[in-house]
Amino acid sequence: MGLYERILVPTDGSAGVERAVRHAVDLAQVHGATVHALYVVNVASHATLPMEGAFEGVTEMLLADAEDAVRMVEAVADDYDVPVETAIIEGTPSKEIVRYAEREGCDLVVMGTHGRGGIDRLLLGSVAEKVVRGSNVPVLTVRVDEKTGSAY
Repeated sequence: MGLYERILVPTDGSAGVERAVRHAVDLAQVHGATVHALYVVNVASHATLPMEGAFEGVTEMLLADAEDAVRMVEAVADDYDVPVETAIIEGTPSKEIVRYAEREGCDLVVMGTHGRGGIDRLLLGSVAEKVVRGSNVPVLTVRVDEKTGSAY
């Protein structure tokens, strides 16, 4: 057995997350670990949308995005013969990532950060920063460019 047996890679389906996924899969391959792909549907962030005819399918749209995101992780892992477990849950992303990592006995969380700085970071915070601060499980952050998915 390697140092890691269960590596959690939270995904939001954004352009840059594939870089973090590849880091997680590479580590999993070296250590003979399983990758856990997690998508947290943040339904509360859409609660203020008017529920007219055009917005009735918001939850379904969010779940479709979640399915696409975890399928991308499965596709990358499949290229390397790395086993994957997927989960889609609802809640506050940072809290649910920490809960999942601890509940599932993950040894490492690998996640992307979009490198937000200055007043944006102070006002909004970031999911990655909240996970780093709240997790008892080690967290490896991969800084990516949100537009291109490449390293800064």
